[in-house]
Amino acid sequence: MVVGARTRIVVIGTSGAGKTTLARKIAERLGLPHIELDAINWQPGWRDLDRHDQPEFVRRVAEAIQAERWVADGNYGSVRDMLWRRATHLVWLDYERPVIMVRVIARSVYRAALGGELWAGTGNREHWHDFIRPSHPIRWAWSTWRQRRRETEERLGRSEFAHLVVFRLRRPAEADRVLIRLQSGGAASATQCP
Repeated sequence: MVVGARTRIVVIGTSGAGKTTLARKIAERLGLPHIELDAINWQPGWRDLDRHDQPEFVRRVAEAIQAERWVADGNYGSVRDMLWRRATHLVWLDYERPVIMVRVIARSVYRAALGGELWAGTGNREHWHDFIRPSHPIRWAWSTWRQRRRETEERLGRSEFAHLVVFRLRRPAEADRVLIRLQSGGAASATQCP
């Protein structure tokens, strides 16, 4: 495994793209700690820390990313710039809307059917009646997909993020190639696909 002593990778993408799944796989393969922003944010009873106590959310994320090596996943606007400035690599799951929708629907149905706790100790579970809420991941992914893509492209064009090695994945099959490149210490330009 060829990972630098200061490798910090952030995995981004719209709801349901597979950020946490890929981040876990990268962390496991490279022997890096995994930071799941959703696990930091969501408190028992579906209390959204980012919305109800944003200073505490920012503090917890800032503390988590002080380490020299990690893989983080998430898209929270309140910590995005801080996270990106600290990261060395960014993996963007920029899949087409149909791919995202298949993934987020399958994930939601699976979670609702199994009823398992989403983040240990929170008691938070996905239920069928949640599907009708505007904030549900299925509806959120559909309504924010285009805007998220545009915002991410714009943000990656900023000079403050020019240091990032960016892998922009357009198809899920590209994830394995990114893992190989990360293991070999490979680099990519800011808009390069693997």
